[in-house]
Amino acid sequence: MSGAPHVLAIDEGTTGCTALMLAADGAVASRGYREIAQHYPRPGWVEHDPRDILDRTLEAARDAMKQAGTVPAAIGISNQRETVVLWDRATGRAVANAIVWQDRRTTARCAELAPRAAAITARTGLVVDPYFSATKLEWLLAQGDLRERAARGELAFGTVDAWLIWHLTRGRTHATDFTNASRTMLFDIDARAWSEELCALFGVHASLLPEARPSAGDFGAAAGELLGVRGEIPIRGVAGDQQAALFGQGCWSAGEGKNTYGTGAFLLMNTGARRPAAEEGLLATIACDAAGGPAYALEASIFIAGAAVQWLRDGLGLVGSAHETEALARALVSNDGVYFVPALVGLGAPHWEPAARGTIVGLTRGATRAHLARAALEAMAFGTADVLRVMRERSGAPFEMLRVDGGASANAWLMQFQADLLGVPVERPDLVETTALGAAGLAGIAAGVWRDADAFLSTRRFERFTPGAGRAAAQDAAAGWARAVRAALAWARDAGA
Repeated sequence: MSGAPHVLAIDEGTTGCTALMLAADGAVASRGYREIAQHYPRPGWVEHDPRDILDRTLEAARDAMKQAGTVPAAIGISNQRETVVLWDRATGRAVANAIVWQDRRTTARCAELAPRAAAITARTGLVVDPYFSATKLEWLLAQGDLRERAARGELAFGTVDAWLIWHLTRGRTHATDFTNASRTMLFDIDARAWSEELCALFGVHASLLPEARPSAGDFGAAAGELLGVRGEIPIRGVAGDQQAALFGQGCWSAGEGKNTYGTGAFLLMNTGARRPAAEEGLLATIACDAAGGPAYALEASIFIAGAAVQWLRDGLGLVGSAHETEALARALVSNDGVYFVPALVGLGAPHWEPAARGTIVGLTRGATRAHLARAALEAMAFGTADVLRVMRERSGAPFEMLRVDGGASANAWLMQFQADLLGVPVERPDLVETTALGAAGLAGIAAGVWRDADAFLSTRRFERFTPGAGRAAAQDAAAGWARAVRAALAWARDAGA
């Protein structure tokens, strides 16, 4: 195998692993993909077999490398965050299934921690929730003799990136990066070090922990025979999936942000060297600067985004596919006062009201399926604007542009409405697999495939949606959205009375 420099990007996600071979000119030379089995042993429990994760990752990577016909100059890894793996240092075998970020088995334990919640947030930037790794790891260590084995130094802990790095390097490197460490609820994001206090709280022995490193740098070398080639391949970039996407979108300066419009929506805004306050449902986390070093970011989750359109399709049968919504929205001059607050599983940031329920207001005899389709699209844009407003206030950083990815970003009407509503340009990349791109960028910059971040970003093209003639109408519509949200929140208050 030979040729111009390439980078192998491994994007290990919740349902599958994608591997891309990215050329120095930004072209995707090849790709591999493998699904990962999901396990639900009890209601609210979600697990993966760590060996399945490793095997599927290696298969996807081998496929991509074989198709490209070249050996990469470096490997970059992005991964599902917060998922916990615990393994035997001597054998490399996991001692239990991985507990996935979606798992809720430690809900009661998190409730017990309420008196410590403010202190934990101050140290980690996170809220106390089963979503994060600490209570999952604590639960695992309470099984059988695992805590005693951990105290004897026989076990190793990591998020999925550390599990993959350990095996790719044949146990020579036990490391994670700052972005993944910042999601464990064990990491002091000011000191950028494991917190002795939090480790003691959760019964985590120091010998379990991987070394935390900057996202672009040395994570050891992968044994080539695992990937079907000779020699070794340096691992030079690692980041959790959302931070990798932020880097892949080129958002490495304060005030730059991205939104992923998927089933829900993930918003991240880089705040630079200044740690922001984690308030109003926002999380403070570690992201990357242009060199792959640590920066801070605000993060928020909107529970329902594209899922609202799925509900219109599958629950109500109003559309045959999500693609129909763009034409339906364009068919209307305005929303005619119809709003849909898609609180189908409660409201996330910035309201955080779990008792809220989906609310449709403004219906008249003249309302049609086009109004509901448009209302579902507008809800994604309004929800994004609500969160970004709070992010602007909390960060104090200028905000001049939003980059977007995810399935709903293909809807041009929605992207234009989002730009009109925010009053800043919205940019959509030519390749929306920005998580893998971020991993490739981090590794390629560290390995010298790209001179710097600007050279990496120059390989990408963006379609820009600028605020236009619809700006005033979008701003007027925002007042109606605010009234609709108040109605959904009032219903929640009344229901709890």
